[in-house]
Amino acid sequence: MSKRTKSHHPRPSMFRARTAVVAAGIGASAVLGAGVSVAADDATSAALPGVAAVNSIQEQVAAQVKAVEKAKQAEAKKAADARRAAAAKAASWVDPVNNYTLSASFGLGGSMWSHKHSGQDFAVPIGTQVEAVHSGTVVKAGPNGAGDGPAYGNAVVIKHSDGTFSQYAHLSQVDVHVGQNVTTGQRVALSGNTGNSSGPHLHFEIRTTPNYGSAVDPVAFLRSEGVRV
Repeated sequence: MSKRTKSHHPRPSMFRARTAVVAAGIGASAVLGAGVSVAADDATSAALPGVAAVNSIQEQVAAQVKAVEKAKQAEAKKAADARRAAAAKAASWVDPVNNYTLSASFGLGGSMWSHKHSGQDFAVPIGTQVEAVHSGTVVKAGPNGAGDGPAYGNAVVIKHSDGTFSQYAHLSQVDVHVGQNVTTGQRVALSGNTGNSSGPHLHFEIRTTPNYGSAVDPVAFLRSEGVRV
């Protein structure tokens, strides 16, 4: 009885051992198989054309963003340059007309004037553009010399920031109104032959007040401001 019992005990132990080994092997295979599958999936994803397409789109977006930033910087520089140019122009003085011939000068005496000539005449055809010699505010504009008398015909007077005034007379057309701000070189009128005039020209004055009787030599003044008259 004791021999039979002894001879049957090892069999269940060996069976259990074999079962454990087989189970462990199956588990290891399952784990290794999953790892191989995951690795294969990663490699496949990297090789897909869609991934390359996404990368290409990202590169294009980056390039477009860079181009937009560059365009913004160029636009900002252009605006800054324009502001500087406008500021320089506002600070400068210019001739009241282009392509002219100087005729009657300041202080000239004669039968044409009740007193000595109060300005400088620029001989130009009727309809020539008359420009503000400097930025400022229109303080007089209209017929009858804009209040200075019929001898001036149609006229405009502009006050400038330095306290001087420029006057434009014998105009065929006035293009500004009292209170209007004008910039250097802006058209304010067209030249003509109105008032006490012997022919088409622009009568131009620089004054210390807005009124007749306060004129100074306009050519000397413009030259002192760097204008080659």
